[in-house]
Amino acid sequence: MKPLSLLTVLQAACWTQALPLLEAQTPNDILAAGVQSLPSPSEAPGTRGIIHVALETAGHPHLQPFPTEVIPSPSSTISVATNKTIAQAKPLIAAATVSNVFASPISTEAPPSVFATRPDHPVGKLGITNQGPTETNKFYANFFLGDQLNGVWTHPYSLLWSQGGGNAFSYGLSITHDEAYQRAYGPNATADPVEFYINPIGIQSLIFSAAELGPGMSLTTDTLTAFSANVNLVPSGATTPAISFPMVQGMGFVTAIYNGATPFVDTSVFFNAITPLASPAAGVTKYKLLLDDGNTWLLYATANNGSGLALTLLNTTRLVASGSFSGIIQVAKNPGDVAAQEASYDSSAGAYATTATLSASVDGASGSYSLSWTKVAANGARLIMMALPHHLQSMDSTTSAGQTAIQLQTTTKGLATGVIGDSWTMVEPSMPVDIGFAPWNASIASTNTIPAAAMTAIDNAGISDLSQDMNAQSNLNSMYYSGKALAKFAAAIYAVHDLAGDVSTAQAGLAKLEEAYELFANNTQIYPLVYESQWGGVVSTASYITGNSGDDFGNTYYNDHHFHWSYFVYAASIIAYLDPAWLPAHRDWVNTLVRDASNPNSNDPYFPVSRSFDWYHGHSWAKGLFDSGDGKDQESTSEDALFSYAVKLWGRIIGDTAMEARGNLMLAVQKRSFQNYFLLESTNANQPANFIGNKNTGILFENKVDHTTYFGTNDEYIQGIHMIPINPSSPYIRNQNFVTEEWNTYFCDDCVDPVNNVTGGWRGILYSNLALIDPAKSWNWLTGPGFDAQYLDDGASLTWYLALAAGMGGAG
Repeated sequence: MKPLSLLTVLQAACWTQALPLLEAQTPNDILAAGVQSLPSPSEAPGTRGIIHVALETAGHPHLQPFPTEVIPSPSSTISVATNKTIAQAKPLIAAATVSNVFASPISTEAPPSVFATRPDHPVGKLGITNQGPTETNKFYANFFLGDQLNGVWTHPYSLLWSQGGGNAFSYGLSITHDEAYQRAYGPNATADPVEFYINPIGIQSLIFSAAELGPGMSLTTDTLTAFSANVNLVPSGATTPAISFPMVQGMGFVTAIYNGATPFVDTSVFFNAITPLASPAAGVTKYKLLLDDGNTWLLYATANNGSGLALTLLNTTRLVASGSFSGIIQVAKNPGDVAAQEASYDSSAGAYATTATLSASVDGASGSYSLSWTKVAANGARLIMMALPHHLQSMDSTTSAGQTAIQLQTTTKGLATGVIGDSWTMVEPSMPVDIGFAPWNASIASTNTIPAAAMTAIDNAGISDLSQDMNAQSNLNSMYYSGKALAKFAAAIYAVHDLAGDVSTAQAGLAKLEEAYELFANNTQIYPLVYESQWGGVVSTASYITGNSGDDFGNTYYNDHHFHWSYFVYAASIIAYLDPAWLPAHRDWVNTLVRDASNPNSNDPYFPVSRSFDWYHGHSWAKGLFDSGDGKDQESTSEDALFSYAVKLWGRIIGDTAMEARGNLMLAVQKRSFQNYFLLESTNANQPANFIGNKNTGILFENKVDHTTYFGTNDEYIQGIHMIPINPSSPYIRNQNFVTEEWNTYFCDDCVDPVNNVTGGWRGILYSNLALIDPAKSWNWLTGPGFDAQYLDDGASLTWYLALAAGMGGAG
C-alpha cells in the first residue's frame, strides 16, 4: 500500500474528518473523551527542542576538591616513643578464581549501631510505589524528582513526560532520538576545540498516550533496579495505569504496555506519511511513520488476543486507535529507512526486556561480566538491545555474532549498535590484579624497592609529614575533606614503612592515624553519619542540620558517595594492612561504606544494588537526588577509579576474594570506558572531532559534555580533577599516550598554561601526574629548589609524591 501523504489527508478531511489507514471504527467517541483542542495547521513542527546552556549547580558548592589553606609546618617532630607496634604485614592474597563475584551480599546485617537511624529524608519518594532500599543515582531518577518534567536517557533514546506540552498537547510519554547534526556547540561554535556540546531536549518525536490521560493524571514508578524501572501513566482518579513502560538501559524498542486504554500515538514533529506494512509475524501489526523532519520510525503492535491494531490519522500530531487495546505497542527509529535495519527490527518485534541480571567471573587476571535480560516475547521473537562502543570492544564471540546493521547516535557515548540476543558477555583479559599499595608501572609492575638515596628522601619527608596534626586536618565539617586527610597520612605511613623501611616512624604515625580515624569510627565527627531508611543509605547529617542541600558536596542527598567513601576505605586498608589487630573492631564500619556505594547483591536488605557504579555505562554517576535537565553526571574519573581501587584493596585485606575481584573488574571496565568517553586521545572516535582537543570531557552528563568543573574553569582544575589523587592505579587508568598528549596540550614549558605558572596545590598535582610519563622530571622538581610546601594540596603529601616518582623509576 502506498503511503498516505499529509497533504492528501488535509485536502480530503479538512482537519475534521479522520482518514482510516486500516479497517477502523469511527473515532468520534474516542475524540469526545480525550481531545479538547487541536493545533492549527499553520503551526510549525516542534523539531528544535530546548538547549540547557547553563551549568546546573544544585548540590555542587563552588568549592575546590580540597581545603586550600597552606598547612603550617609542624612545630615539633613526631615522637617515635609509642606503644604501637606493627605486626609483620600479612601476605597479599594471590589473584583468585571466583565463579560469580555478585553471588552474595557483603552482609545482610543492619549497619553498626554507631550509626543512628531515622526514617525520613529531605527528598520524598515521589510516585514510587515499591518500598525498601531505592536507587538514587540511576538513569531514571528524574521521573521521581522535582516536578517530574525532566527527561530520562536509556541510550540511544530519551523519554519525557509530556504533561500537555508541545505542539501535540499530549499527556503521554514522549520519545526522542537526537542525531549528531542537532547538537549545539559553544560558546564559540567555530572553535576547535569547542568548550561544550549539548543535545536538544524535548523534541517529542513520538508520544505514547491514551484517550484516558489528561489533566490530573500521575506518573508513578515501580520495580526500580540497577538497570531498569517500570513507569506508569495513571489517569486522574484511577488506581490502575492506562499505560506502563518497561524502561531498560539500552532497550532497542521503546515499548508501551496498554491495559485496556484507547491508544493515541502523538508527535510534536508532525506526521508526514503513514504506511501500513505487511505483518512481520503472526499477530503483529506494523506501520512505517515518516515525520516532518524526514526521519522514519517503525511501529509494531501485538495484541494480547492476537487481533490487529487499527490506527487512524486524525491530524498532523495524532494517530488514534479504533477502541480500547490490551497489548504492547513498540517503536524504533530506522535512520535512512534502511531495509537491513528494518529486517532486524522485524525479527525482534514483540520482544522486550523488563530488567537485567548481572553476573561476573574471574580467573586470575582475566574477568568477564554478563548482562542477562528478563525477556517477554511473542512468537519466539528475538530480543534486540543497543550496545555502546566499549561493549563492542570487549564482547565475546558468541555475543558479537548477534550484531546487526542498526546504528543509532547516542547523546554522549558515540554510536550504539543493535545486538540480537538475550544476554551479552564482555571479557576483560587484563585486570590489574598485581596492583597493590606500592607504586605501579606497567613495565616494571609494583615497586617495593627503590634506591637508597630515595629511601632517605622519603623518610625525611615522612618524618615531617607525620609530625603534622592529623586530628586537626581530618576533623572537618566535610566527610570528603576529612577522608582526604586520612588517606594522605595513610599513604605516607605506608611509604615510610614499606618503601623507606623506617618502622619506628611508621609505628608512631600509625598510632596518630588510628586515633584520628577513631573519631569517625565512633561517629563523633562534626556531622555524624546516619542510616536513613527512606531511600536506604548512610548519609551525612549536614543537610538535616543546616537545611542546605549542597553541604558536604550534597552528601546527604547521595551526591559523590563513591568519591567520599573511597578515601576512608583506602585509609582503612592501609591501617589494617599494617595493624591486623585493628581490623576486627572496624571491619563492619568500613564494610558499611562499601555496601552503601557498591552493594553487590539485592539480598542485602539495607542498601540498593550498585548505587554509584553503572555496569551498562562502565563508570559511576556522581549526581544523587537532584533533578537535572541533562541527566546524571560525573566530574572526576580518577576518584571514581579510586573507589574501585580502594574496594579491591579492602577486599584483599579482609580476605573477601569476591570483593577484591569486583574492584579489579571495575577498574578494568573503567579503564575501557574512560578511554572511550572521558580521557580523549587524538584517535578518539566517540566524542565529536571538534571536542576531543580538550583531552578530557570535564563534566560528562547523559545529555551533554561540558569542559569545565563545578568550582572553576582553570585548565589545571578541569584536567586535574581527573587526576586526583595520583595513586598506584593511576598509570593503569591513565595510559602514557593520553598523559603525554594532555601534558603537551596544556602544561608543557611552551604551552599556554605551563605547569610552573600554576599556583597552589594544583602545581603539585600536575607534577605528580607527570611521574606517569617522566618520573625523573617529577622527582627532580620534588627534590629541587623550585619545590615549596605551598604546592601540596591538603590531600597530598611530599612523602607519597616522592614515593610515587621513585617507584616509577624517577630516582635513578
